Formats: sequence, C-alpha cells, structure tokens
Amino acid sequence: MRQSGRHSVRSTTVLRREALTATVPVALAALLAAAGPATAGTGGASGVGDPYFPLAGNGGYHVDHYDLSLRYDPTSRHLDGTAVLTARATQDLTRFDLDFKGLKVTGLTVDHDRAQYRRDGQELVVTPHRPLHKGETFRVTVTYSGIPKQVTDPDGSADGWITTDDGAFVAGEPQGAMTWFPANNHPKDKSSYDITVTVPEGRTAVANGVLVGQRTAHRQTTFHWRQAEPMAAYLATATIGKFKVEQYTTRDGIRVYNAVDPREASRAAPVLKKLPSVLEWESKLFGPYPFRNAGSIVDHAPDVGYALETQSRPLYDSAPDLSTLVHESAHQWFGDSVSLTSWKDIWLNEGFATYAEWLYSEQHGGDSAQKTFDGLYRHPASDHLWAFPPGDPGSGKNIFDTPVYARGAMALHELRTAVGDRTFFGILRAWATEHRAGHGTTAQFIRLAERKSGKDLNHLFTSWLYSPGKPDEAQNLTSSSHVSVTVDP
Repeated sequence: MRQSGRHSVRSTTVLRREALTATVPVALAALLAAAGPATAGTGGASGVGDPYFPLAGNGGYHVDHYDLSLRYDPTSRHLDGTAVLTARATQDLTRFDLDFKGLKVTGLTVDHDRAQYRRDGQELVVTPHRPLHKGETFRVTVTYSGIPKQVTDPDGSADGWITTDDGAFVAGEPQGAMTWFPANNHPKDKSSYDITVTVPEGRTAVANGVLVGQRTAHRQTTFHWRQAEPMAAYLATATIGKFKVEQYTTRDGIRVYNAVDPREASRAAPVLKKLPSVLEWESKLFGPYPFRNAGSIVDHAPDVGYALETQSRPLYDSAPDLSTLVHESAHQWFGDSVSLTSWKDIWLNEGFATYAEWLYSEQHGGDSAQKTFDGLYRHPASDHLWAFPPGDPGSGKNIFDTPVYARGAMALHELRTAVGDRTFFGILRAWATEHRAGHGTTAQFIRLAERKSGKDLNHLFTSWLYSPGKPDEAQNLTSSSHVSVTVDP
C-alpha cells in the first residue's frame, strides 16, 4: 500500500465480574457462581489483540460473508446502508463487538430478532436476544445512515470514506473499513463480499471482484459487485465518481475493469495498457494470479497522497506510474491473497511489493536489483532508512514508512544473494502458493526459506528484519554490479 511512503488507540475495555460479598448467602453465592460462565463470561473480545491496533477486529466469531447495500448522494454526502453479516461463533457468546465508527445505527437484528446494542468508541457492542453457541452460524443485520467521516491514522494520513469533489475515495488500510460498514476489521478475518451501491445517474460505483449487475431507474444507477475469494475488510472499496470505464478480458482469461477519472485519463492510459503484461509477468514469478478479476480505479483525489491495493482492483489517487502499478499489482499476491495476522508483519506486504518493483526494472531494461540495493546501502547510518527495523516497526505510526518498504526489500535481496536465484524464486512462489487465500507470518516465511534452501538463515533475518540501525556490512555490496537476471520459475 501507500506508495507515497505513508502509509486514538485507546485501552481495551476490561470486563470484571463483581465479587460476592460476605453478606450473600452461601447457597445463593454458589448458584450465581455456577451461572456466571454462561452469562458474563461469554462476551467476544473487543479486539484481536493486535499490538499496534488493539481494538481492530473482534473476538468470538468469524464472518463468512458480508452483504452490503449502500445508497450515496455525493451532493449531500449522505450514506444509507444495510449490512448483513453471516458469521460463525467460535465460542459461546452472549454478546459480541463490531468495529463501526461514526454513522448512526437505525436498526439491528441477530437472526431476525431485535438485539440490544450500545456504542463504545469504535466498538458496536451487540447483545443478541438469545445466547449463541460455539459453531453456530448466525446473521447480523445492521441498518445505518449519516455522513461518513474519514479517520486519521497514527501517521497523520486520512483513511476510510474520503469525500471527493464528485464522490468518494474509499480506502480502508488499516482502520478505515469501520467508517462505512460494521466489520470484523482485522486481516486475520477474511470473508466473501457482495457490495451493492446506488448512486445518482452519471456516477459510477466501483467495488471488488465481479460486476454482477448494473441497472438504472428513476435517475439512480445501482452497481452490484461480488468478491468471492476471501478478503480482509481493509481491502474492500466502494469508490464513487464520474469515471470512464473500460472492460476487456486478458489472454489468460482475467476479466479487467478499469474506472478512470477523465481528468487523469490521458496520463493513466499508457500505464494501464501494461496491466495485462504486468500480471502475466508476476504470474510467472509468483504463481497463478489469485483472483478472477483485475483492473484499476484511478480517481482524482489530490489530497489523499497514496494508492491502495484494494483486492482485485487497486485504487489510485491519481494516474499511477509504472512502478506503482507493478507494486499494487504484486500486492494481489502479497497482502491480499496471502494476508497478515499482525500489522507488525507489514513488511511481508510492502517489502515484497517493493522488491517486485526492483525485479521488474531488472528484467525490463532498467537498474538491476543489485544496483538498487547498493545505492540504498550507501545511505549513512544516520539516514531515516535505518530508523527502525522493518520486522518490528515499533508502532502503527511507522507501518507505512520507508524502512518497511525499502529495507524490507533489501532483506529479500540479501536472501536472494544468500540462497541463489533458483532457490529464491522458488521460495517466493511457494510462499504465495502454500498460503494462497490465507495468512502468513514472518516466522513462517523464515521457516520456508530455511526449508527450501537447507541453510540456517537466522543471522540474515535477525540483522535485516529485527536489529536496530544499519546492518554492519552487506555481504553482497558490489557497487559495479548491474546484472539483469531473467528467471523461469
């Protein structure tokens, strides 16, 4: 995400049971104690315990599917929404949380029965009419309305439903999904989606996956999108604007849908023409493209300052250059298909997508990855590049900063040098294949690299991912190196 280089948490609420006093009869105390675990002890956690975003996500259930129906008026900026979440309880539940901030809830049911709810910061705390049992599938329906507000991330950038002069730029990493729909908003929870958006005729609403249907009536146009493959909530979008639309199918059978603001069209066209070849090249390196659909949303949003790898259809705040297209396309494998379990591991997304840029340059007549590495390594120890290790950025403020991107890519280049090209590209492909549509951790990647290479790589990864400051000496620093390598995985 966030090619610009960018890209408050409050304490988790602790639930306490009141202690029985000595004045309560012993028999009654025993009865209440026996009843306790079935009531007060079965609330879902208010977050999944992410070290950087403690309230992100929720405990006690998994969302299998989101069905979102939205109506947006760009003039008044008013949004009406209905979210139907089909979920499965992973523990007995008498209540559970949803991440949802700002918009007014006008109705809430669980399995068609009215449920009690209350707001607690970004948490929507739901108490269903009856307890839910572990393994049970249930349906939550939330109706809501209002003017959605963006959130400000720890690094000061905007996130979520960001209004534009003709609609909305909808980008959710890392917190923004909760500004426009109630969600289990952490990458650990991935789901399928149906997203239906109604906008005034002349506007286009673009979301993820397949365009299932489009119809216009009474000067309103409704777009129905379906993302069948599992997707983290932060990768969902419903971007709205006055777009020029292009649709075609690649020779590999991938259906492409591009939506481009006319103000960006002339600059975007030559880059977007390369999307099929970029996806074909990345598929040869990383394995088959993980989705059925691809494309781009090129908005005119000059105040945003970044792009985002929204699943199957990256979102750009302006016409992208080729490196940015390569970067966000690589995220479809690294970040979207293979997702994080903790924001601390963000280098697995950004370092990999950045290194894809280096590889593309190397294999298309530009600088070699080695030359790019060498140029970065010459930066003095006082340079911001070495401000913190990419495997431990320290806080949510740093997860989209230079060390995560550039030093993360340098760690991959060190691995490539240590194990050789054939093994290295085998590792990348195995990572994308073995964790396809799932999740991965840094520890799992290290184990994979050691298994594939047969080498102890502890010192390499410790130096490049976890040690503060500039690594002592790059084992492969050769300033005259400029070798272009074409790899057939």
